[in-house]
Amino acid sequence: MTTLVLTLVGDDRAGIVAAVATIVDAAGGNWESSQLAELAGAFAGIVEVSVPDERADELREALSGMDGLVTVTTVAAASAAHAPARHIALQVLGNDRPGIVREITAALSTHGLSIDRMTTEVRDAAMSGGRLFEASIEARVPAGLNVEDVRGELERVAAEIQVDLAVSD
Repeated sequence: MTTLVLTLVGDDRAGIVAAVATIVDAAGGNWESSQLAELAGAFAGIVEVSVPDERADELREALSGMDGLVTVTTVAAASAAHAPARHIALQVLGNDRPGIVREITAALSTHGLSIDRMTTEVRDAAMSGGRLFEASIEARVPAGLNVEDVRGELERVAAEIQVDLAVSD
């Protein structure tokens, strides 16, 4: 079996996920893991599928023929086995302004952390009439790294950019 990671982007419409699932099934594939979203009228998703080795090209070709959907197919690295890893979770909340994602992710990158999942949202603040930025991040911690060093750096950055930050491991 070959594990493929599909990146899908197109105009959002009813049935788009069902159409992709039908193509995966027709190629003898199995839908394993996914993150899908509608953002500003566009559909975006990343899907992990396994498919018989001899049918991987068939799946790629069928997906590339879908009208209105751009697909990028990548073969998952053999080392992508699900090895146990330490993670930290971050919750960020503050008044929206440019640079929040850049500052937080730069602090993580500096310490060698890899982001496994990240969701962000900007919404209206209930009382102030302004806009609030909120992020939820799960990051993989390299072996031997002292999480307290990372926590200290993240707290320094949060104070500097004036956001609330909660870190848990």
